[in-house]
Amino acid sequence: MRVPLPALLGGSALLLLLLRWRRRRALWRKVAEAQERQELSLVRMEAAARRFREQHPSLKVASILSLPLPELSKKLRDGSLPLDHVFYAYVGKALQIATETNCITEFLQESETQLRKAKLMEKQGLLYGVPVSIKDSIDCQGHDSTLGFIKNLNKPAAEDSVVVQVLKRQGAIPFVKTNVPQSLISYDCKNLIFGQTRNPLMFTRTPGGSSGGEGALIGGGGSILGIGTDVGGSLRFPAAFCGICAIKPTGKRLSKRGVMAGVVGQKAVAAAVGPLAKDVESLALCLRALLCKDMFSLDTTVPPLPFNEEVYSSTKPLRIGYYETDFFTMPSPAMRRAVRETKELLEEAGHTLVPFELTNVDYVIFNYCVRGMFADGGSSFVRKFKGEMEKGGIGLFFWLAKAPHWLKTLLSWISKPFVPRFSSIIRSMKENTVDEVWSLHHEIEDFCHQFVSQWQKLNLDVMLCPMLGPALGIGYPAKLSVAVSYTMLYNALDFPAGVVPVTLVTDEDEEQLKGYKGYYQDWWDRTLAKAFRGSVGMPVAVQCVALPWQEELCLRFMKEVETLSLKKNSFF
Repeated sequence: MRVPLPALLGGSALLLLLLRWRRRRALWRKVAEAQERQELSLVRMEAAARRFREQHPSLKVASILSLPLPELSKKLRDGSLPLDHVFYAYVGKALQIATETNCITEFLQESETQLRKAKLMEKQGLLYGVPVSIKDSIDCQGHDSTLGFIKNLNKPAAEDSVVVQVLKRQGAIPFVKTNVPQSLISYDCKNLIFGQTRNPLMFTRTPGGSSGGEGALIGGGGSILGIGTDVGGSLRFPAAFCGICAIKPTGKRLSKRGVMAGVVGQKAVAAAVGPLAKDVESLALCLRALLCKDMFSLDTTVPPLPFNEEVYSSTKPLRIGYYETDFFTMPSPAMRRAVRETKELLEEAGHTLVPFELTNVDYVIFNYCVRGMFADGGSSFVRKFKGEMEKGGIGLFFWLAKAPHWLKTLLSWISKPFVPRFSSIIRSMKENTVDEVWSLHHEIEDFCHQFVSQWQKLNLDVMLCPMLGPALGIGYPAKLSVAVSYTMLYNALDFPAGVVPVTLVTDEDEEQLKGYKGYYQDWWDRTLAKAFRGSVGMPVAVQCVALPWQEELCLRFMKEVETLSLKKNSFF
């Protein structure tokens, strides 16, 4: 008996729908299980904190939480502050911030075992007894590094990443993992598994990303030190948006072994591992601890450069380059004021400020960064989403990566007269030959040498730059991928760059924002103006930059900016 073709096709379609429904149901089950584990983690944290409070009813938690990291670590090492008092004080505070902001994905329950072992340690490292939070994408043995992908659930890391191993050898106690955006290629912080993380200073704002869980937890006071990653601003956005400090080192200054990447294998835009903390001295202490023999022996690709104390502690007046805009992303009024006021403070303190002219930032962003990261036309990036139910906040890049070459060419040509930036993004997403990739890498090297030559011609020590801010509303980063120009430049150059909060948005800034037009006056500029609005009282940071391998000088400059800003502004 012959089956009619329409019936056969209908049956096949029904079978495909059934299979798709079963697959999606299985994915939702994995998500539900992960969310249950997240909830159980918070329950365990609450039980541990409550149990300790009941055993120590007179413990002054607020006094512990108020201690800066250098003072706290000193008290832990000399025994004047018990390890468990500090640990459970931060477990309790972290639980509170997680409840408010949804920043923690998992409590590392073995941290309680490590706490007990730490008490018996003969050798006390620089971070002895310090609770440390870890970004989701950094491997911790026995725990998932999801990058917000369902497919990465239930795939626990076989061993700790090198940076986590070194932290533990220095006596630190990693105690939680924190949330990230799906794929890490976003400066928001949302994924289908764990949901949206909120800014602890204003819940309607994003905490930044991709190290957004770290920014929210530390910005809210639930962690004193965190470790994240940065491939376009992923340390600096959360720090700036949440009013804390962070440094993106030169790409190979700290080990990336055991650290998952959003785009694997690309070399055009340098990724880095780095710390986030409330203040610059805490960042310096962290780098002192990490830049040790253990780091250099566990990963021999890391150059054996210990922390240079002489450079960091120098008081020599600095020669500082500066600019107020990159002429690609128009700074908000608060951003421009932050740079101007910081420049004036530095001049009053005896430093020399020299104007630095940026050119062709649009070419750097489109041809080096976008084209460099998606040199295969985005095909490897698209494969990461195979089988996922959501495409996160990177819908534009995902769509362009899937589009055929002829369609990209046509759209780029049609849109160029009307939306030149959109046209440039499309053109940058084409698939490159091996020869073209090699030529691109050579061109980036030349650009870096030219930038350094301009720097050296002005005899500069460091650079003062704007940092995007204040924090954008939740959901806006997905619409504003072009606004990463201030940070991504220094990933392309592979320069160390840190952020320091220096001021708060004022009513006058908000009033001036009404005249914000942008340099292109396109949809992105109009959207960015909306994203900045309603931010009175939110922090605004500046970016501090040094030449490659000069993290200590970068930190020294950051410390100077921080000290001068604190003197001027009592609200920090």
